[in-house]
Amino acid sequence: MTTPTLQKSISLRAWAELLLLALIWGGSFLSIRVALNEIGPLTVVAHRVVWAALLLWAYVFWRGLRLPRDPEIWVGFLGMGLLNNVIPFSLMAWGQQHIETGLTAILNAGTAIFGVVAAAIFLADERLTPRRALGTAFGFAGVATAVGLDQLRTLDLRSLGQIAVIGGTVSYALAGVWARKRLANLPPPVAAAGMLTAASMIMLPAAWIVEGPLVLPRQPATWAAISYYAVVATAFAYLLYYRVLAMAGSGNLMLVTLLIAPVAILLGALVLKEALPPHAFMGFALLATGLLILNRRAPAPTAPPAGPALPRPAPGGPSSLP
Repeated sequence: MTTPTLQKSISLRAWAELLLLALIWGGSFLSIRVALNEIGPLTVVAHRVVWAALLLWAYVFWRGLRLPRDPEIWVGFLGMGLLNNVIPFSLMAWGQQHIETGLTAILNAGTAIFGVVAAAIFLADERLTPRRALGTAFGFAGVATAVGLDQLRTLDLRSLGQIAVIGGTVSYALAGVWARKRLANLPPPVAAAGMLTAASMIMLPAAWIVEGPLVLPRQPATWAAISYYAVVATAFAYLLYYRVLAMAGSGNLMLVTLLIAPVAILLGALVLKEALPPHAFMGFALLATGLLILNRRAPAPTAPPAGPALPRPAPGGPSSLP
């Protein structure tokens, strides 16, 4: 499940599927916000991981893929479920109750920035080169500008919501490192299904304890939102992610992070009548600059080095999945 750092030339078909993935993940922020109108954030996440896990296992069995039996792999699934699903999904869903969906998507773009730092700290073959350091600096400046550091002095619910979303992006970044160390060489559908199964085993009791017995939503809009973010934006998006990864390479796939935020901002403005402050757009511009610096095509070496953790998303699975 590692990928080479070399970028591939991106075909028209790959571009089309990359844009489709960005549209899907961009819409996930809106669907989660709609579901939060009726159910709590932990229940939102429980629905997301349970239904997605069931669908992915159905796909695994249909493909006839071999199930892992090594206990160490299932420990890897547990860690990945925590870092890539339970913690970031829960923090971001809670945060979305208090900040705009577009701002959530902008802050989510910082996943790739934190991922570079985490890889440099924990992976010996991912040192922080001058180019990566420059891109990371722009990225951190973008996150700080989007949040508006002066607004954190009050630590009101809006500020805490932004901190929660940033915490989710840090968890995504650590998930990329965990995947490199514990879940390499597994078929992507099996890894994703195992990870979501572990997340489901945690989220079902957590949602029950914190928010009460799980009840079925009553509003059709809530069911539509759950269907979208669980079926389309999680189960299907995981499979599409790996398809685009194989066609375009990890470097080009990082571009999806830049495309998700504008989709979420537009949907938030059109459907929820959201209006972001100017500093949020300035922050996104700095973040985008940092990501483009990180994604700049480098001269091809004679022998490809070992690959980095998967980018984003997500985002052992997309580590920047919204």
